Amino acid sequence: MRQISFQNLKGLEKTSSGLTPSEVQSQRKKFGDNVVVEVSSNRLLEILKETFRDPMIWFLICIGAVFFLMDQKSEGITLFVAILPLTLMDAFLHWRTQASTLGLKSNLASRVKVVRGGVDQEIDSKELVPGDLLKLTTGIFISADGVMEEAHEIQIDESVLTGEAFPIQKIKYVADPFSQSDKTEVAVNPNSLGFAGTRVLTGSGLLRIVFTGPNTSYGEIVQSVSQMPHERTPLQVSISNLVKYLIYIAAGFCLLLAGLRIYQGHGWLDALLSAATLAIAAIPEEFPVVFTFFLGVGIYRLAQKKALVRRAVSVENIGRITQICTDKTGTITTGELELTHIDPLAVGKDSDVLLVSVLSCNSEGTDPVDLAIFKKENVTNLKLPATTKRFPFTEDRKRESAFTVIDGKSTIVTKGAPETIFNLTDMSLEQKTIWLAKTSKWAKDGHKVLACAKKELSSENESLGKELDSGFQFMGLLAFEDPPRPEVATAVEYAYKNQIKVLMLTGDHPETAGAIGSEIGLGRGKPIVVSTEIESEKFNKDYFVTNPNFLKSIDIVARCTPLQKLEIVMALRAAGEIVAVTGDGVNDVPALKAADIGIAMGLRGSRSAKEVSSIILGDDNFKTIVAAIMEGRQLFSNLKTSFEYLLLFHIPFVLSAAALPLLGYDLVYLPVHIVWLELIIHPTAILAFQAAATSKTSKSSSKFFDKIDIIRFAIFGGGLAVAIGFIFVSGDKINPDLNLARGKVMVVLSMWSALLVIYYTHLKTWTSRIVVVGTVGSVLLVQSEWIATILKVARLPMQSWIETLGVVVCFVGGMALFDSQQSTRDDSDWFKFGH
Repeated sequence: MRQISFQNLKGLEKTSSGLTPSEVQSQRKKFGDNVVVEVSSNRLLEILKETFRDPMIWFLICIGAVFFLMDQKSEGITLFVAILPLTLMDAFLHWRTQASTLGLKSNLASRVKVVRGGVDQEIDSKELVPGDLLKLTTGIFISADGVMEEAHEIQIDESVLTGEAFPIQKIKYVADPFSQSDKTEVAVNPNSLGFAGTRVLTGSGLLRIVFTGPNTSYGEIVQSVSQMPHERTPLQVSISNLVKYLIYIAAGFCLLLAGLRIYQGHGWLDALLSAATLAIAAIPEEFPVVFTFFLGVGIYRLAQKKALVRRAVSVENIGRITQICTDKTGTITTGELELTHIDPLAVGKDSDVLLVSVLSCNSEGTDPVDLAIFKKENVTNLKLPATTKRFPFTEDRKRESAFTVIDGKSTIVTKGAPETIFNLTDMSLEQKTIWLAKTSKWAKDGHKVLACAKKELSSENESLGKELDSGFQFMGLLAFEDPPRPEVATAVEYAYKNQIKVLMLTGDHPETAGAIGSEIGLGRGKPIVVSTEIESEKFNKDYFVTNPNFLKSIDIVARCTPLQKLEIVMALRAAGEIVAVTGDGVNDVPALKAADIGIAMGLRGSRSAKEVSSIILGDDNFKTIVAAIMEGRQLFSNLKTSFEYLLLFHIPFVLSAAALPLLGYDLVYLPVHIVWLELIIHPTAILAFQAAATSKTSKSSSKFFDKIDIIRFAIFGGGLAVAIGFIFVSGDKINPDLNLARGKVMVVLSMWSALLVIYYTHLKTWTSRIVVVGTVGSVLLVQSEWIATILKVARLPMQSWIETLGVVVCFVGGMALFDSQQSTRDDSDWFKFGH
């Protein structure tokens, strides 16, 4: 979090009456509005512009228009339907990017009260300027950074910036910057500062504004998010590259084919039909359609596991995660203080300690410590007498007290910092040493420790209504902690078993973070903790570049700032890790957006954290993260299988459609054949593989196709294209029967599709069985004379059936033999297609 130095305070007049109207106007001109981020007034227009910059969409529109001009409406409709999910997906992503920026405004008050010219005024928060006096009251969100001119028992929740659950007690800023000329770079005590985006829990005060808008700590976080580009996933890049290359190749071959057909004397209509047919065959519109469908399936399945997907493309990335970067508060821990230990002076007197602590609490307050005490299960069994007078907690006294009656005797009860309470009692030096050691041990284990005491009054006039400072009887210690969620340890162990590394990034003290990390099993129970305060030189871009294994060797980064979290995430990604970042506060926002997958807590997460995240956990359960990753890996495997099918089908399809006409032969496929094959390809790629059996492998792959896959595509896809060519031209040379030749080719491709489904799924799912039955049924229907006539193919004689089925069976059998010999693969050979 940013520091404010005395230098920053120069020029800000220190007056109790606030700025004058002329001073406000001058400051507005100099610093502008107190706005953390500017958003376009016409969001819809910007979204449309970004969406229709995709050249593939325009190419498909043009091809579809050509088919309509040629009165080939079915082909045109097919293309336009394929464009729709592409367009909607692009628009959705651009809309989410804008929404994430808007969500960051939710932690700033829209209206604030200030003192100007000695008069209280209510203004829009955007009108705040440096030098303003902002009035702070319980429950409000602070709208700018500044120093505490007044602080009346004020506590502020800064977890949105720091991630730490404990409230911060603020004190009045007393230094005079105008007498500190030789100390202008010295930082102001952070306990005298207030920050934009934080919330006042108790008390009141006046904040002298120093920084507004993007210059605040909150503004710096927002700016780092809004300026961060929206990155596409590796598979999106691969699909985009593949489609781009195929479009270029298809365009070239279409022009070449059209020219050759005209040169060969087939006429302009034939040339246009040939080029358009090749284009529709070559343009892989199935890839984005199938990709979109699988994302939808993934969204549904992850939702069943209580992982709500906000960016559909994250379904692809979730299964590739190799590194989880998690904050502590609210993610690893519950995010709420819990009274976990009571250590009474007298053995077995826990209830006495609890009674004194409850009576000293403010039952109507919002102090997290008091709330934790009231939540203790034994409190409901206590008979609580009324309190007659209270002394609220203040920073200088470090305790709170109350007058009450216990066992019929007037008593004053108090609780507060152990050192303070010990000094109120008659404890010996030896006793104090023992209890201070206990206090220190608990503090090192990450606990907030309080002591409590009481004093029976000998008469009603003993105190004269004043808080006493001696003669108290020490009752015992209370230890509070933000405990880890009970299921986290199991989830961490499961993550390790599945080669998923876990790194905790927290703003807490190293010993506190280490204690929590050890409890949940980080580093196999012995986590390596590094503090950014102690080893700050190790947390910058240059060090990460020269020491790429540094982050992989540690388990916890303590005292971690939001910008350091961002640097760590970017360094891990640069090192090849696929990174998921979990969080719930504004302090997590930059890292959440920079990650491959940002995961926000649904129950406790701030709106801004949810807006920039890809996934929201419906149950705030760390275990759900690991379960979602494993589900994502299975979806990734199923999508890969579907794409393998598409490539193994498209390669012989496109090669035969292009090569034979280029060699001077008649068109292999007419538009009606394209429609027939599309009706087979689409449902097969979408339905046959989306419910595949659970994969046995739990290892992540950051790549999609390996070298063996590429070789398989070349051998069996290319080989089948050659076989189709021979089948098409091997008929009667004098009186060729084009309908028979085309019929044989259609049977080869249709049965190739059916056998590929059988090979990949073993017909274990009902969808795969339906697809195969439908495909085989469509082939058999062609034996009907009138259907064959409509489809412009001939009924096949028995010899042709044997010929075509024999070819398909040989190729599938050959592929099975090839795969059996390549069952052991070297991961180092993996690389992405389309690059």
